[in-house]
Amino acid sequence: FDFFHNVEEEEEEKKGLFRARMNPACIKCDRIHKTISKWMLPENARATYLERANCIPPPLFIISISIAELAVFIYYAVWKPQKQWITLDEGILNSPFIYKPKKREEAWRFVSYMLVHAGVEHILGNLVLQLIFGIPLEMVHKGHRVGLVYLAGVIGGSLASSVFDPMQALVGASGGVYALMGGYFMNILVNFREMIPLFGVFRLVFIVSIVGTDVGFALYRRFIAPVNGPQVSFVAHVAGGLAGMSIGYIIFSCFDKSFIKDPRFWISIVAYLVCVVAAVLFNIFLSPAN
Repeated sequence: FDFFHNVEEEEEEKKGLFRARMNPACIKCDRIHKTISKWMLPENARATYLERANCIPPPLFIISISIAELAVFIYYAVWKPQKQWITLDEGILNSPFIYKPKKREEAWRFVSYMLVHAGVEHILGNLVLQLIFGIPLEMVHKGHRVGLVYLAGVIGGSLASSVFDPMQALVGASGGVYALMGGYFMNILVNFREMIPLFGVFRLVFIVSIVGTDVGFALYRRFIAPVNGPQVSFVAHVAGGLAGMSIGYIIFSCFDKSFIKDPRFWISIVAYLVCVVAAVLFNIFLSPAN
């Protein structure tokens, strides 16, 4: 009797799962995951991803950080004194979030600068890019992996700027955005043949176009048509991209297993920490801003 009872329960569970799978919401979710798998993963990894894919939890990290950045921008654009809100100046210059060479002892500024943006075109560019890349990446790799790569780019960007551009204040989340793009870019290159070559060409051209335009804008804003106030640092862009191409590449290349067990991860982490320690020592003993 127990045997037949268990068989009946198993059949009911299967029927329930089937009905759940036939639910329109589940069907839409499956379609989203199939599309994301084609854009984010090589062919040999898609089946594994689709077996475990679900919409819970949603991509909370990238959505939360985007909301925080937008909220800070609105705060300084609306409630702090500004001559105009297209390009912020007066309000953010005294912000406790902005990175300033003379306030390097306030260590949180090496991270919090990502919350402050120099103007509308600056924050819109960063938000659009980090949502386009971050949401699919987080749906595949989950928030802790994306968050680690993003923050590695943010910290690497501010430290690199403090070393190679030591007298310049810094705002913007470009270091984190470029870390996400760098990790994704490397995965496309390494798995190019398995990631639908036509899409691969389009994605590479898309990323290169973005990088060229963004860095060109930063150089233009800095050297050709400089403005008062904090600058968009191209050094932070480069450092964030390098963090993504090393740490991000390794983390995003092993979505179906623990990256902690990958020796490449520890090699990249040690190299990253060596650079961080060197930058900290430079800031303490050698920086022209001292």
